[in-house]
Amino acid sequence: MQYQKIHPAVFRARPNRFVAQMELAGETVTCHVKNTGRCRELLVPGARVYLEESGNPHRKTKYDLIAVEKGERLINMDAQAPNQVFGEWARAGKWVPDLTLLRPETKYGASRFDFYWEAPGRRGFVEVKGVTLEEDGVVRFPDAPTLRGVKHLEELMAAKEAGYEAAVCFVIQMGDVRWMEPNDRTHPEFGETLRRAARAGVQVLALDCAVQPDRLDIAGPVEVRL
Repeated sequence: MQYQKIHPAVFRARPNRFVAQMELAGETVTCHVKNTGRCRELLVPGARVYLEESGNPHRKTKYDLIAVEKGERLINMDAQAPNQVFGEWARAGKWVPDLTLLRPETKYGASRFDFYWEAPGRRGFVEVKGVTLEEDGVVRFPDAPTLRGVKHLEELMAAKEAGYEAAVCFVIQMGDVRWMEPNDRTHPEFGETLRRAARAGVQVLALDCAVQPDRLDIAGPVEVRL
């Protein structure tokens, strides 16, 4: 996926989950934070970030936070990006062969999954999770407790039992990582449920990305350690 009108800036403060103060061209600007996760290890004062300028004159904020540098690593922070790049990747034939349908935001049971898909003789659901938490090349999900994530896994198991194929895909919004694992320290229930889902036949996959300030693309599979 391609971004437009990208500007380098410096992170200064995050008054709440939705906005942050940045220094851009010597001025302080308020930008929208599209990732409502904690991201404490990323958004530290002085961090170099990249903002996308909006063309909508009616917005409250002129900029969106897209990416942040963590040492030599560039991490995409757009919470909407994982679904978009997964959709591009799947439609390009890199996931299910002969895909005939990939429909976003499809309700099943008490959940709304990110995608419903069909191929000859096959059909299924996939839930996509963006991953930005990294330590020594190991990435973990979630970075905060997620009861919604547990619910999605329970519903994927129900869909699998009902005869659908089911998958959860962790889109790692950075490259050059060692492996992905559940963050049991932060939310042990999610890790336990993920392992139970895998045993029930839910596919668990992780994909890392090629990240540029103005672009994000899925690069390839990453080992998942449960």
